[in-house]
Amino acid sequence: MQRTMLKSKIHRATVTQADLHYVGSLTVSKDLMDAADLLPGEQIDIVDIDNGNRLTTYVIEGPVDSGVIGINGAAARLISPGDLVIIISYAVVDDAEARTLQPRIVFVDEDNRIAEAGTDPAHVPDGVADLLDPRLDAHGPDAVHRPRTLHP
Repeated sequence: MQRTMLKSKIHRATVTQADLHYVGSLTVSKDLMDAADLLPGEQIDIVDIDNGNRLTTYVIEGPVDSGVIGINGAAARLISPGDLVIIISYAVVDDAEARTLQPRIVFVDEDNRIAEAGTDPAHVPDGVADLLDPRLDAHGPDAVHRPRTLHP
């Protein structure tokens, strides 16, 4: 049996540019590609945190240490500069490898520089919990979520 597993993720990257008339793909700074074990031409999913759009494309290499996250082609109609995105790659592996596969998880800062890297896809780096899950409040993660009311 073959399983499709999370291979890598670049979390909360900021889109730096968009080129509607480019032939397609996502341009990613080479250092981020290396950290996430992405190869030029590799299929990826992009999830836009700001608007919920999700699409499949492939990655092309951008200049090293440039911080570039560039949306190219028709995807520029769905994702805009300034949006926060998650870039996800998958691997199709046999059952035995699926049980031991360690994904590469890369968190970046506001300049798309590597802030933290690891292998736990559920890990939340220190100091960013409120950004990652706005339902967490001053009462901690076990607090009951109560929707905010617009009018008292």
